[in-house]
Amino acid sequence: MADVELTPDEVRHVATLARLGLDDAEVERLGRELTGILAHVNTIAALPIADVPPTKHSHENADSLRPDVSRPGVSRDEALRNAPDPSTDGFRVPPIGA
Repeated sequence: MADVELTPDEVRHVATLARLGLDDAEVERLGRELTGILAHVNTIAALPIADVPPTKHSHENADSLRPDVSRPGVSRDEALRNAPDPSTDGFRVPPIGA
């Protein structure tokens, strides 16, 4: 792939699409940066990856979580023991907007 160099008009067009207002110095600077990004994309696009199989994960051991085992939780009384203002049904909180 040939190297692409963006013209100032193309940079302004992209900036318009992104709803950015750029001055001339920014157009010049971003033109260089975007041209560099496109050069990297062209380098990656030229890599011979036809024989590389697709992957779901970067490593084989993708499922390294522990088994999900049910176990007893804390009782209601234990959960409310340190509550500042417990009620019979659970935690009492101030009303919204108070």
